[in-house]
Amino acid sequence: MIDQNPQDIVARLGRIEVHLAEMRDLMASQRAIKEWYTTKEFAVILGKAEFTVREWCRHGRVRASKRPCGRGRSQEWMISREELARIQNEGLLPLRKD
Repeated sequence: MIDQNPQDIVARLGRIEVHLAEMRDLMASQRAIKEWYTTKEFAVILGKAEFTVREWCRHGRVRASKRPCGRGRSQEWMISREELARIQNEGLLPLRKD
């Protein structure tokens, strides 16, 4: 076991925390830009619940398409990168009149 002064250990831990914060910020800034997002990914980006995003898709408030998701006949909503940018800039589409 290495004999170290408690002040040295505290200083070293402080430097480690700074480096970890820098790495976290770097990883957050380098979020992968994708062509298509799932409702879960879309919800995280917008800070909404996944259920809310699925409802937006179902009601036509978001332009989305369905694709097979590997669970039998089930399909999941997929939302394009362009639609994400449109929503961030312009907001949701008006509610459809069915």
